[in-house]
Amino acid sequence: MAASKVYFTDMRTRHGDGLMDKLGRLADAAGIGEMGLERRFVAIKAHFGERGNLAFLRPNYAKAVADRVRGLGGIPFLTDCSTLYVGSRKSGPEHLDTAALNGFNPTSAGCQIIIGDGVKGTDEAEVRVGGEHVETAKIGRAVFDADAIVSLTHFKCHELTGFGGAVKNLGMGCASRRGKMELHATGKPEIDEGECRGCGECEKVCAHSAVKAAGGSARIDGGACAGCGRCIAACPFDAISVAMDEGLDRINRKIAEYALAVVRGKPCLHISVIADVSPFCDCYGDNDLPVIPDVGMLASMDPVALDMACVDLAQRQPMVEGSRLHEKSGGSKPADIFSCIHPGTRWQSLFEHSEKIGLGSPVYELVTVR
Repeated sequence: MAASKVYFTDMRTRHGDGLMDKLGRLADAAGIGEMGLERRFVAIKAHFGERGNLAFLRPNYAKAVADRVRGLGGIPFLTDCSTLYVGSRKSGPEHLDTAALNGFNPTSAGCQIIIGDGVKGTDEAEVRVGGEHVETAKIGRAVFDADAIVSLTHFKCHELTGFGGAVKNLGMGCASRRGKMELHATGKPEIDEGECRGCGECEKVCAHSAVKAAGGSARIDGGACAGCGRCIAACPFDAISVAMDEGLDRINRKIAEYALAVVRGKPCLHISVIADVSPFCDCYGDNDLPVIPDVGMLASMDPVALDMACVDLAQRQPMVEGSRLHEKSGGSKPADIFSCIHPGTRWQSLFEHSEKIGLGSPVYELVTVR
């Protein structure tokens, strides 16, 4: 497979020419003007950060992209799908509340904000993949309805996949609640009897009569449960969760297949920012010291090439003294920073499977943009 072009600019600026100016030039160089965006709905897929987290990308990045899209005649909207786990983004209203607390609004982001899978994480479209692991992907309806996609990714380490990049932002981030169930688990939702109050809200939303609330605590009939996850969002006491029991290589392969379902047939541009590289996902309600110095911003039409370039650049950086990487490595720079921070993960499987299914190529040519 031929090398894909990945465009790079560092984080250096000069008076009168800031990072958002450089981001605009980066998007131009990578081909945003060739996507045919006039009068088309453009989903800017970002991550609003969990409440308490400060490592996520500020809304300024989204606005720089939205302004470019509007300048090309497109209709941008900023989006993400709600989470499977208990937190401050597990439903559409809560997700919007958290986005607002983290500084995202139509003015700061330069466009409207739409939660991709709706109020309860059930507004989805089924996209046939016919993959090795995924037959039909469940994608947030707003993402599916978009005519074009720009992914905007904070590159960081990740406890399940080794690192979190563009492919994960697309594959995991655009999945509905049912899709996230499929990605994370082979099991069904479970009820923590110590937290359950027997209020019956879960029973009300179950379309399969799999949940019964009686005797002070609810019960789930695993045989009747369809694994949609609606009960998780409905529980006002956060007593329902799902065991994330898939093998880590298999999660990476599933993510790649979901990402393929998201981008197939649509013009797409992918942007990643290697800054504030935290040791864990932005889904946590806190963030640790960055493990490496800030590196720069990258963009490509190929999300696989983009992720590979980000991995290579990150691996070349010195460790931040006192960081989790410095601590885990014993002060000696490891050959693989991701497996050092999260032993047991094998990020290479994402690239192996992404190339196999035709999502993109890990072979790239790095082009510097000033």
